[in-house]
Amino acid sequence: MSPRLILPLSLLLLTSPQILAKDEASSAALPYQVLTSMENGTEIRNGGYGSAMTAHPHLADHFYALTDRGPNAKYQGPEGKGKIFPAPEYTPRIGLFSFSNGEVNQVKEILLKDPNGKLISGLPNPKGMGDTGEVAYANDKSVLKADPFGLDSEGLVALKDGSFWVSDEYGPHIVHYSATGVELERINPFGTGTGGRKLPAVLANRRANRGMEGLAISPDEKVLFGIMQSTLYNPSKKAISNKNLTRIVSFDITSGKTKQYLYQQEANNLSNSEIVALNQQQFLVIERDGGFAGASGKKQAKYKCIYQIDLSQATDVSGDVDAELGLTFAGKTLEQMSWQELAQQGIKPVTKTLVNDLLVDLPSPYPHDKLEGLWLRADNQLAVLNDDDFAVAAKGEHVIQKILPANQTIDRNTLYLLKSR
Repeated sequence: MSPRLILPLSLLLLTSPQILAKDEASSAALPYQVLTSMENGTEIRNGGYGSAMTAHPHLADHFYALTDRGPNAKYQGPEGKGKIFPAPEYTPRIGLFSFSNGEVNQVKEILLKDPNGKLISGLPNPKGMGDTGEVAYANDKSVLKADPFGLDSEGLVALKDGSFWVSDEYGPHIVHYSATGVELERINPFGTGTGGRKLPAVLANRRANRGMEGLAISPDEKVLFGIMQSTLYNPSKKAISNKNLTRIVSFDITSGKTKQYLYQQEANNLSNSEIVALNQQQFLVIERDGGFAGASGKKQAKYKCIYQIDLSQATDVSGDVDAELGLTFAGKTLEQMSWQELAQQGIKPVTKTLVNDLLVDLPSPYPHDKLEGLWLRADNQLAVLNDDDFAVAAKGEHVIQKILPANQTIDRNTLYLLKSR
């Protein structure tokens, strides 16, 4: 396990954000509207702002938050394994929110659009353009058409010029959007996006629903940093052995050059949900499981943590960026090698130090499963936000209301302000 960060406040202000005191924690729910209701009475709420959050570049008490692809549920249909999309016309979006006097209010929303200004959907991409192998089904179980500009948006940064970069779980794609949400450039491992620039080919081996979950930008706005949610299926699901090895990729916006670093999770199959830059080398990362506080058995939460990481001593493991398997040793991919084997090759992962454990440090354990948004405020405090899945969950082949075991309430996007000690 990583050591706990214990520093005097003067150093915290320089190297990491202020951290939470149990008796000072505060929270505020985000506003929502009911998008639609199912026949069984389940509300699909809009909502959904929790896949990422980021500071407004100019307004200290404002933040942006991101939705993902829209409400969906697992489904095994006649055309194969996939998802039901109860609202297939849903457009992923960025919301601007204010936070003051303990309340969150929505200021505006920006719907994401293709290069021609047409609204995109959250439906999967066609083959060769970022598809995950998932089949998209409508409520009537008919197959929905793939969207070449579709996005399962998960990472967000806001630039000083008003534009945004968004990362996703399909391609994975990193997309540059204008201030009004129009696509300016799309970067992926295939070179099929607007502008044609590429990410390392190995990233196409991401797991379905475990793509580029977090996105950060250097303070000078020159380099993007994307973090993969979980271990790549590289070369395949059955062949990988190191299931707590994940990757961080940097992308120089001007030159297009990339670097890759390894991030070691605390246990197998966890999720990296967010990354925020402190400076050129140090970042904050959310690492979590998919459990809930108050649940039992395998559904019980064990990991809802924020780490500070440092890239300065980590090894660039890029290798041939056009190679589908990336850097290999004796025919083995990095995901097939143990940490000991990697060390023998001189490979060092990023260093990491625990900043915050939300199952321990909050007045009561963090109740949500998907801790995904992280806002480093101008006053150096942290705020976190959850993805509420539009307040729905799957039970078999049915869409039901998503209920938190800890308090038996419907899950809702909730901001938690982590105040200083």
